[in-house]
Amino acid sequence: MRDLPRRTLPLTRVALLLAASLFVLPRFAAAQQPDGPQTSPPPPVTPAQPAKPLPQSPSEKIRIPAGTRVAVVLENGISTRGAKPGDSVYFRTSFPITQNNHIIIPVGSYLRGELTESKRPGKVKGRGEFRMHLDTLIFPNGYTVDLNAIPRSADSGGKETMDSEGKVIGASGKGKDAQTVAETTATGAGIGAIADGAKGLGIGAGVGAAAGLAAILLTRGPEAELPRGSTLDVVLEHELALDSNQIRYTDVGQYQPITPPPARQP
Repeated sequence: MRDLPRRTLPLTRVALLLAASLFVLPRFAAAQQPDGPQTSPPPPVTPAQPAKPLPQSPSEKIRIPAGTRVAVVLENGISTRGAKPGDSVYFRTSFPITQNNHIIIPVGSYLRGELTESKRPGKVKGRGEFRMHLDTLIFPNGYTVDLNAIPRSADSGGKETMDSEGKVIGASGKGKDAQTVAETTATGAGIGAIADGAKGLGIGAGVGAAAGLAAILLTRGPEAELPRGSTLDVVLEHELALDSNQIRYTDVGQYQPITPPPARQP
């Protein structure tokens, strides 16, 4: 057999077939893919769980023992002339309290209390007296704690004394009473002597003494007072527990000049 002659395609037809394939194949591939970007399906939506609070470590307690003395200055004057039980009293610290080389109670902290009793002096006997109790301590940053303290000593510029339970007792009026009788007796005697010689001297002295006694019976003894600016020592009756997270050691308070109480008549 004779071999048939091999037919060859013209070059122009080959070029047309290649061009057609380049046009058809991309459209065919696109037809196989779904429309839009291909992403994985989103996970199912679950309700948000509430955030759990972070565990907080208990704060360290700073303990100030009972019997600790705190130096304070009185901010409002007290007098048995008008004081009554329930009246508020206000103080501020004048000296810091430290522990382990840290300031625990800084200068400028405030203390509040109230009068628990108040009694005016009598006209014949009895002294003026009042008692107070401190129940609140406020730090410069506003941290407030309950307090149980009483004053034990006071410098008022007068003759008041204070007992071991914080009672302020006014001075006795006996010396003043004796002076009053002596002055009125001398005055009466002088007037009597001028009026009727020696006889008048005795009569005038008796009249003057009677006048002095009457003045004593109508006049009260010295009031018990603590003027504004009086300095006191306050003693903690029980241990004081402070929250260390509330104590700002960087705020050590500010010094405030102490205005001494005014001069008082002896």
